[in-house]
Amino acid sequence: MGKAKKTRRFAVAKRVLAKSDARLKRNQEKQAKQAAEREGKKVTRVRQVPTGMFFSFNESLGPPYHVLVDTNFINFAIKNKLDIYASMMDCLLAKATPCITDCVMGELEKLGSKYRIALRMAKDPRFKRITCMCRGTYADDCLVQMVQQHRCYIVATCDKELKQRIRKVPGVPIMYISNRRFTIERMPEAFGAPR
Repeated sequence: MGKAKKTRRFAVAKRVLAKSDARLKRNQEKQAKQAAEREGKKVTRVRQVPTGMFFSFNESLGPPYHVLVDTNFINFAIKNKLDIYASMMDCLLAKATPCITDCVMGELEKLGSKYRIALRMAKDPRFKRITCMCRGTYADDCLVQMVQQHRCYIVATCDKELKQRIRKVPGVPIMYISNRRFTIERMPEAFGAPR
């Protein structure tokens, strides 16, 4: 048996740990300190949920319903030749009070003479006028704010963007127009709504 021949390797360097390697003691201490800071920053305040909520359904809603009406909902109701008051009662199978905020009225007045029928319909004494504390006259923000403060309203709108914003608020039903009649979503006892 002969002796095994060993070849010398040139330029072989020892492997050195990088300064950011997790195996070093000071890096382990840094990680432990960051984890302790994260533990200390945990949220201790939880947003209060309204007492009328049962899972995603709002139990504080009941007849007579208060329906916040948007500008385009009135316009679509006129185009589809629907009486707002009667159609709401047909959809909900109960008494419904259409409510209109100052911002929606301001938006209708800004639209001019083309929408004077909608403005005349909004000034109907059956519509309940709600004063709002909004600074501007942008009705979508006003409606979302009203719904977040008071969860006793149904929002009537045909605006896709406003619907998306209101869907993020739990327990608020949305009324809209489809197939020439009023439809409601996110309301468990909506027997008048078509399936």
